[in-house]
Amino acid sequence: QVQLVESGGGLVQAGGSLRLSCVASGSIFSIGTMAWYRQAPGKERELVAMTISDGGARYGDSVKGRFTISRDNVKNTVYLQMTSLNPEDTAVYYCSAFIRVTTWNTPTNYWGQGTQVTVSS
Repeated sequence: QVQLVESGGGLVQAGGSLRLSCVASGSIFSIGTMAWYRQAPGKERELVAMTISDGGARYGDSVKGRFTISRDNVKNTVYLQMTSLNPEDTAVYYCSAFIRVTTWNTPTNYWGQGTQVTVSS
């Protein structure tokens, strides 16, 4: 069974920084795309950043230049370094990963339980 567990959320003042981590564990053969999404109250879940297995990255327009996604393929971990945070970044942040548990099955999209990030003004 595969699990994604996020950590690093919390309360921070505007202009501050946080680093989120997400560790994938369980019976894992390989991990493809890993990503961070967020969902604010009353809003749809949106893509924050994603990284493919070779390290290439893509960002949502609202976080470009402020957030950086990275991954450690040995540790099966994806990180999100967030800087210059503002109250509009307040949301639950979710980790997502496409994981193969065997050589022959297609990748399955797994999600973490989410971690709350609150930015005060």
